[in-house]
Amino acid sequence: MRNFRELEIWKESIDLVKIIYNIKEQLPDSEKFGLKSQLSRCAISIPANIAEGCAKDSQKDFIRFLQISLGSAYELETHLIICFELSYLNENKELIFGIQRLQKRINALIKYSKANI
Repeated sequence: MRNFRELEIWKESIDLVKIIYNIKEQLPDSEKFGLKSQLSRCAISIPANIAEGCAKDSQKDFIRFLQISLGSAYELETHLIICFELSYLNENKELIFGIQRLQKRINALIKYSKANI
């Protein structure tokens, strides 16, 4: 069993959740059950799946949960792009860059983990 609290990608994704929770408050109330909910759900999914994967005994299960986390990171990026396109939020290139950096780091851990099966 791994300690998820020691993983930099987990720490980084927790920071991302805090940012997303602040940003989503800028969305209109009409998006309460739409984009606001989706942003929260996929942002939370990133560190949650990293943590859950760390509890798994097999490397394959760990990788599977990292892949789910990666998918949530791509989903989050997509939801933010939609928010920018709808002019709900001002485009935030720094935030998108941070999410893309996290995606690359998760992907690197997946590749590293696959090489060590």
